[in-house]
Amino acid sequence: MVNMTSLIQGFDYDIFISYRQKDNKGDRWVSEFVDALKTELESTFKEEITVYFDINPHDGLLETHDVDASLKEKLKCLVFIPIISRTYCDPKSFAWEHEFKAFIETAHQDLFGLKINLPSGNVASRVLPVRIHDLDITDIKLCETLLGGVLRGVDFVYKSTGVNRPLRANEDHPRDNLSKTYYRDQINKVANAVKEIITAIKNPNQKVGDVPDEIIKVKTGHQKKLKPKIIIASVIILALIVLGYFFIQRPAKLSKPVEKSIAVLPFINDSPNDSTTYFINGIMEEILNNLQKIKDFRVLSRTSTNQYKSPNKPTIPEIAKKLNVNYIVEGSGQKYGNTFRLRVQLIKADKESHLWAESYEKEIRETKDIYSTQSEIAQSIASALKATITPDEKQLINKIPTTSLKAYDAYLKGQFFYEKSPAAENEKAILWFNEAIRLDSTFALPWTYLSMYYCRITSTADSPEFREAKRTAERALELDPTSGIAIVNMAEILDNEYDFEAAEEKIKQALKIDPDNQYILRNAGRFYTKLGRRDESISLCNRAIQNDPNNPTTLVYLTLAYYYADRLTEAMATLKKYHELEYKGLSWLYYEILLDEGNIDKIVKEPSFDDDDNSRNVALAAVNFKLGHKNVAENLCARLVKNKIADCAWWVAYAHAYGDEPEKVCTWLERSYDSKEKHLSYLGVEQAFKKFRNEPCIKRLLKKMKFPI
Repeated sequence: MVNMTSLIQGFDYDIFISYRQKDNKGDRWVSEFVDALKTELESTFKEEITVYFDINPHDGLLETHDVDASLKEKLKCLVFIPIISRTYCDPKSFAWEHEFKAFIETAHQDLFGLKINLPSGNVASRVLPVRIHDLDITDIKLCETLLGGVLRGVDFVYKSTGVNRPLRANEDHPRDNLSKTYYRDQINKVANAVKEIITAIKNPNQKVGDVPDEIIKVKTGHQKKLKPKIIIASVIILALIVLGYFFIQRPAKLSKPVEKSIAVLPFINDSPNDSTTYFINGIMEEILNNLQKIKDFRVLSRTSTNQYKSPNKPTIPEIAKKLNVNYIVEGSGQKYGNTFRLRVQLIKADKESHLWAESYEKEIRETKDIYSTQSEIAQSIASALKATITPDEKQLINKIPTTSLKAYDAYLKGQFFYEKSPAAENEKAILWFNEAIRLDSTFALPWTYLSMYYCRITSTADSPEFREAKRTAERALELDPTSGIAIVNMAEILDNEYDFEAAEEKIKQALKIDPDNQYILRNAGRFYTKLGRRDESISLCNRAIQNDPNNPTTLVYLTLAYYYADRLTEAMATLKKYHELEYKGLSWLYYEILLDEGNIDKIVKEPSFDDDDNSRNVALAAVNFKLGHKNVAENLCARLVKNKIADCAWWVAYAHAYGDEPEKVCTWLERSYDSKEKHLSYLGVEQAFKKFRNEPCIKRLLKKMKFPI
């Protein structure tokens, strides 16, 4: 393509069209779109608009690719138009890595920045997406993470029952399109959007209705010929305009709507003893869960508000500022016999003004009495904040998972002990979950929690506990196949069995059902970390942590996402936050980061991180292999085996990876595979094994694991 000049000096093109080659096969949709857009631009702009469109772009990104240096120059454009399809949002593709990401990085650093102020007063991105398919939620969030905002653009999607394809220029049945869009109109929208962006770039201070300077310049000779009456009239009109500006009241500027962000503080138990605390906590948790089901709200999870249990907690405005929310829900209650009392209030945090409050007293004759109260509270809060509740959301809020009062009471006790740290308390949780199941075997929630408990206490997929985790997970899904938490829990079990394909199906299904659930988001992030899909894993974990910033598991998964993305500074910062919250159990990752940084002194000289000698011995073995002290390293490995540490074969292989004996690395990894160690599922992304990836034994092992390389 012949190089042309942009309207703005220093830029090569006005528009850059980015797409994946596979989306231009068959009916040549992209080529046809570009031709139609060029024609529309000719009738939209007085000037000649230059468009870069490579008819034969690279597709599929490999480590061996060399990016044409001239491409960086071509990316110096005013407007970047990516054709967003179901295949475009792929971190492994050329278009994504070297066009989409590269333009965003370039635009952030150039004269105008990625986002510009439009004459209308709105803000627009110089990335103008053209979407030709409805996307998975993960793809949308992946784009939004890079763009730093909502994915907006012009849709060319034809939708009808079971149909999701690009809108054609000559559509056979345009009226059947559920989107009610026409190709010709959408082309016009793209051209108008391009004009709005370029106009804003050329005239950054111009407002709607302003006339550019070059148009109002009038020849001096012509000015002399103006009649005096016209001049006088102009002066009068100008004076009237000035008077109107100062004396006529202008419409009040619309204020930005306040974000509906909510923190539900721990409810106070007003009962004379602590024996009913589990019940009050359960009520609070369910109200919080119901609020989270309303998409108009951003609701912090319980782990972020638990710190405010004390009667000496900070003021409401102070709490809201620390949690970055605008509204606070407080409550108190008591249970005596078969009756409970509850008082709940909604507070606007900045002014500490009460927007809504209600007291409830109910005799508990059936579970409906409890659930209807919890549902009513969530809907009353939504009404007070003028939030929209969709029919689907209302159905979820009103759902009653069991009709057995005794089973529900046992489940609440199980959940109360499950959230406590000591193992002894967890044992109590198991007893109560099993009791709930005995009382109502069709109650899905205790089955799910049992599975989650068994899954987290085992390090291999060949243990009785893991088999129990899978059995209870399958039962939970049989009872409630629409539960996003039960589905994503099964995904974790499947990927620990190295069944990555089936696990991804579950991940996608869970995200579709409950896209804002923190448990689902963080587990989806953990899964995509294992697949090496860095942007997705970081995006999902960050979304999870936005509403649950103090959750230890979410912090672990975000640390992992950063670590396996080679973002060591951010990984260490996240781990530090985890540690500052007095959480433990992440020392192995601390030492992995130090090894990747080459920070040997810290490993050797500092005492064990969190008093974890086993993790430090793994790191010391790796250091000694690296320095050629094989005898010392082997002795440390022997100590690890003797101590029967979790994922033992994996960690011995990991330590050997810092030496020069690939056969020993392979031997220990094979043992890890034979033992079905859960940590082996990170083999495809673990940096320590990168130099051995071409070893035949490693290739065979990854193939046996069906790892998606």
